[in-house]
Amino acid sequence: MAEKDRIREILSSLRRGDMTVDEAARALNRFPVEDVAFAHIDHHRTLRRGFPEVVFCQGKETDQVIAILSRIAEAHGTFLATRVEAGMADAILSKISGARYHPVAGIICPESIEPPGDGPIVLVISAGTSDIPVAEEAAVTAEVIGHRAERLYDVGVAGLHRLLGHWELIQEAAVIIVAAGMEGALASVVGGLVAVPVIAVPTSVGYGASFGGVTALLAMLNSCAAGVTVVNIDNGFGAGYAAGLILSSRQEKEKTGEEP
Repeated sequence: MAEKDRIREILSSLRRGDMTVDEAARALNRFPVEDVAFAHIDHHRTLRRGFPEVVFCQGKETDQVIAILSRIAEAHGTFLATRVEAGMADAILSKISGARYHPVAGIICPESIEPPGDGPIVLVISAGTSDIPVAEEAAVTAEVIGHRAERLYDVGVAGLHRLLGHWELIQEAAVIIVAAGMEGALASVVGGLVAVPVIAVPTSVGYGASFGGVTALLAMLNSCAAGVTVVNIDNGFGAGYAAGLILSSRQEKEKTGEEP
């Protein structure tokens, strides 16, 4: 049940007399923040953003991640954890039932999540095969928060005909994410071909003068293609989440009859 619906149900039960004031207070006790000693879980994130708080696992103790994810899963019925290494993933899967690990993306989410088979497309493009882990983080994130993601990998500017060979798919996309390292030129190329938002993700792939993704970052920031937005180096999650917000906002406006 969506968080807004849960709150409405509690308030409706209170109004009907099916629940006392104290019972309603206890039901709402975790809102908006739950203190678990080492973390303050933001349970109102769903109300503001449409999806619960996402757990960035790098730098956290495994027990901390398990405790946070367990509380989020119990409260919201879904969860998303990023930057999960294999050893931590094994421990999480042993403690949280129904969880699934995406090793390439480094993501843990509910096993029950099935990406929609239709609807607007988030197209995730990678320049090279080495960029796929970042691209997969973006694609899986978009899918977990409820959107259809399609992949188009290893179509960088070193062989541009590979990209143009998928013209119909590119034109069908509602939002495009481009993950590229080296000189990061692919985002500008794609941005000049389409009429939809392009989210560029610089990756840390490349030789010394790529400076761990800084060269690609600066190239993308200086793109002459209008409508290209840039997230941080290797931040596939940020790109996938932003793409999801763009589509969710559009779909919400369509439901209410507003102009998208």
